[in-house]
Amino acid sequence: MSKSIILVTGGTGYIGSHTVVALQQAGFEAVIIDNLSNSTAEVVDGIARITGARPHFERVDCCDRHAVAAVFEKYPGITAVIHFAASKAVGESVEKPLLYYRNNLVSLLNVVEEMLAHAVLSIVFSSSCTVYGQPAALPVTEDAPVQPALSPYGNTKQICEEILRDTAASCALQGVLLRYFNPVGAHPSAEIGEWPVGVPQNLVPFITQTAAGVRKELSVFGNDYHTPDGSCIRDYINVVDLARAHVQAVNYLLGGKNKTAMDVFNIGTGKGLSVLELVSAFQEATGVKIPYKITGRRAGDIEQVWANPGKAHAVLGWHAQESIEDTLRSAWKWEKKVRGIEQ
Repeated sequence: MSKSIILVTGGTGYIGSHTVVALQQAGFEAVIIDNLSNSTAEVVDGIARITGARPHFERVDCCDRHAVAAVFEKYPGITAVIHFAASKAVGESVEKPLLYYRNNLVSLLNVVEEMLAHAVLSIVFSSSCTVYGQPAALPVTEDAPVQPALSPYGNTKQICEEILRDTAASCALQGVLLRYFNPVGAHPSAEIGEWPVGVPQNLVPFITQTAAGVRKELSVFGNDYHTPDGSCIRDYINVVDLARAHVQAVNYLLGGKNKTAMDVFNIGTGKGLSVLELVSAFQEATGVKIPYKITGRRAGDIEQVWANPGKAHAVLGWHAQESIEDTLRSAWKWEKKVRGIEQ
């Protein structure tokens, strides 16, 4: 029996690459399409070293519909799509909203149109807890109302979810919207990890780059929020745990277990940590001191949010497994490897 083929858009990116590893380890065959705007082709080598199998890779921009169509034609056995391809930095989206609307919306439209044209009817969409805005109650469940977005990035995720729901209501498309919280860490092998182009937009790469001496100090955006230590609180989920959630979602769809056409799951640990608590946890886990300074608040940031992942536990059979200490050690191991720092 041939393996099911899963198309992974943005599959050389941070979350995408870890998901490709999880897919291959679960017995799926992966086809990656990525334009390498925020990653490199060497990621494919890392995936191959971890799994012993090289995923198919096509350098394709999802905003180019003809190129996307050519991938579906080249791989006629595709059974499902996991759609990551998107610009994803909150701060940058405030500065460059049109870039975010064009890239994030057009890429999804092209992928879904080609899915329907080639009778591929299952999609897992990379959504975000940003759709909840600042929730009125914590931890946040899937029943919490979607709030007006605080950034163009968050708004694109809301619009993409609406596109998928409306499309599923009109045809046989089925899907899972994974609203995940803050992915951190790296594969324990240190073969793949988060490697941002330019200045990091996410907290942990900024911490590890500061630890490595690449950055003079970490900027903490605001210490006057209504939180115990004044810094923002997030739910930090290990990227390997997050990758497994995508495999569970694919199995859920292909196994015909879904009861609704477009289902929603929160993927998080169920625990919030502040920025300053995360810095402290990194220092304790690695023994490396992190110099930091408090700066002004960053546009688009939510004060505090963490997940109630109970639905994912009950329906998908998924649980977060990795501790924050092991997660931060994996991020530091990855940083040291790519910087050539002695382990």
